[in-house]
Amino acid sequence: MRHLIDPLDLTQQEITQLLDLADRICADPAAYQEVANHKKLATLFYEPSTRTRLSFEAAMLNLGGHVLGFPSENVSSATKGESVADTIRVVSCYADIVAMRHPKEGAPLRASRYSRIPVINAGDGGHQHPTQTLTDLMTIRRRMGRLDDLTIGLCGDLKFGRTVHSLLKTMARCKNVRFVLISPEELRVPDYIINDVLEANGIPYKETRSLEESMPELDILYMTRVQKERFFNEEDYIRLKNSYVLTREKMAQAKPTMAVLHPLPRVNEIALDVDDDPRAAYFEQVQNGVYVRMALIMTLLGLADPKAPKEEN
Repeated sequence: MRHLIDPLDLTQQEITQLLDLADRICADPAAYQEVANHKKLATLFYEPSTRTRLSFEAAMLNLGGHVLGFPSENVSSATKGESVADTIRVVSCYADIVAMRHPKEGAPLRASRYSRIPVINAGDGGHQHPTQTLTDLMTIRRRMGRLDDLTIGLCGDLKFGRTVHSLLKTMARCKNVRFVLISPEELRVPDYIINDVLEANGIPYKETRSLEESMPELDILYMTRVQKERFFNEEDYIRLKNSYVLTREKMAQAKPTMAVLHPLPRVNEIALDVDDDPRAAYFEQVQNGVYVRMALIMTLLGLADPKAPKEEN
């Protein structure tokens, strides 16, 4: 039995295989509509979510499975003091696989140690978000045709952004990638990511405060919102929330082939008129997220792929 807690739980070969499966699902969704018959997914969301929770539920339903769970800890036994360990022991009796989101870093990892079914980390605090990273990789690969030889700009909240941390860890394993880290000083990438991921692997990067100056060199621009829920001081949030806003004027400085990604939700960091730009890929990410999660559920449950390429003799 395997879990997905950290994006590095998957090898590069396994990621490629999973993305290939997601592409096959995208090409022929109807072929997969009964793959998970009689299987049940439990969505344990201790923190609010729209896209991730609904994406997991849509993925399981599209595979012919069933969904149960809770959308907030306020409607779970956590309000009575039940531990994550006990919750996962109970849910293991009801479901075949679990997707868990939790505000505390490490909670899905703890759950996996007590679970009798596969656990997927659907986001833990400001730590990791591996299924969003898989979604990002699928979007980048479909847009650019590759995951190597890219200059990737990450802009906004790079301190608390779990999607940023997961993407950096995963794409640091690709060949000839370079990162441009665009943020205010207060929201820069944590030192442990800089030291343990980028510098330890000799990955070229630069830190900058200017989005405008960075635009011409980027193949990918990954925008993020400043996350109000991660701040202890509202004054700091108000001061930083409008640090970067991507506008049509700034897009004019970018390559015609650049892709703009965003894990969503956005607040005001991408102007609405950017949505009409063909380089805007963030709503593609939403659809790709369903295909990736379908592929991940199939992989962790060991379900047969009806469109798998036939092995050559």
